[in-house]
Amino acid sequence: MNTAALRITLVSETFPPEINGVANTLGRLGEGLRQRGHEVEVVRPRQAGEAPVHNDPHLMLCRGWALPGYPGLQWGEVSMHTLLRRWRRQRPDVLYIATEGPLGLSALRAAKRLGIAVVSGFHTNFPQYSGQYGLGLLARLLTHYLRWFHRRTAITLVPSLSQRLELERRGFERLELLARGVDACLFNPARRNQALRESWGLGPDDIAVLHVGRLAVEKNLGLLRPCVEALQKTYPQKRLRLILVGDGPQRAALQQQIPDAMFCGAQRGEVLAEHYASGDLFLFPSLTETFGNVVLEAMASGLAVVAYDEAAAAQHIRHGHSGVLAMPGDQAGFVDAACWLLEEEETLRRVRLNARQHASRQGWPAIVEEFEGYLCNACRQPGVAAGRSAPFLQRL
Repeated sequence: MNTAALRITLVSETFPPEINGVANTLGRLGEGLRQRGHEVEVVRPRQAGEAPVHNDPHLMLCRGWALPGYPGLQWGEVSMHTLLRRWRRQRPDVLYIATEGPLGLSALRAAKRLGIAVVSGFHTNFPQYSGQYGLGLLARLLTHYLRWFHRRTAITLVPSLSQRLELERRGFERLELLARGVDACLFNPARRNQALRESWGLGPDDIAVLHVGRLAVEKNLGLLRPCVEALQKTYPQKRLRLILVGDGPQRAALQQQIPDAMFCGAQRGEVLAEHYASGDLFLFPSLTETFGNVVLEAMASGLAVVAYDEAAAAQHIRHGHSGVLAMPGDQAGFVDAACWLLEEEETLRRVRLNARQHASRQGWPAIVEEFEGYLCNACRQPGVAAGRSAPFLQRL
């Protein structure tokens, strides 16, 4: 797409170098937009140990409040009037609001005052997370708020078809699909590291059963132990070990539950890529993902993924060909799928090869171009170019 350069503002409570799917996605989208000639401003909370930044036209830091039970994650807070002053001096053409907390709400209100186009993203399934923590009433309240929030933007971008259908069922409107990509050069089977595998206590013919992600209740990690135990019972002749890469509030409990597992902590960059490539089987039991970037990263790294048939797995895994799928919530089916992969060495080898071939075609450039198109279309909404409140903002 050939388009005039835009001044784009990304608003988010999380951003690189923080480690999570939202931060990774926004980092890729922001860098891709800059490479395509756009001016990109980021509005986000100040991260731990980060010094104040003054007079940077491309970065605005605000106060952050820690999320209970989630060390390292936070809500952002900034007054609408602070944003008004900044954007009156240097007006964005369009906002992309990735998180719906106090920071996103202030940005939405400021955009209404100034008649700036707004596109939102649905990156985190907070209602489902609340349900996992036994807060059913809060889940319902969150759904009402999120529906109210996203109805006041031009469009809402969702990462998967299953997420789009679920939100439509809940009354969300103007939903568009924006998939996720993977850096297939970084996440590559060639980064397999035998020395790393040896540090896990595994030889060349042993099986590293990998999980990468945040160690938290909503990730359904209680399924990891019975799955690994079933693999060991079904194939006693094989030596295998569970490797967990990531950190989070459930780490201590998991270390007690699965004492034989290897906990590697949070990793990033090439070190993370080496951990992926040094595995063989990837278990992803989460049922609360809007997408699940780790699925594509694992596939690009040449791992055979076991997952539930939704979000990224539903979009990118062809059952029995490039991975294996179970019906959502079917724990026995999930375990059986993992066991099937190890029935024959040729099965595992073939699935891993097919996974790599598929993921290597899911690059970021086409996704960035599609994202650019959504932002440009939002700028063309009636009333935006003239600096008046567009119809979708008048209801705020």
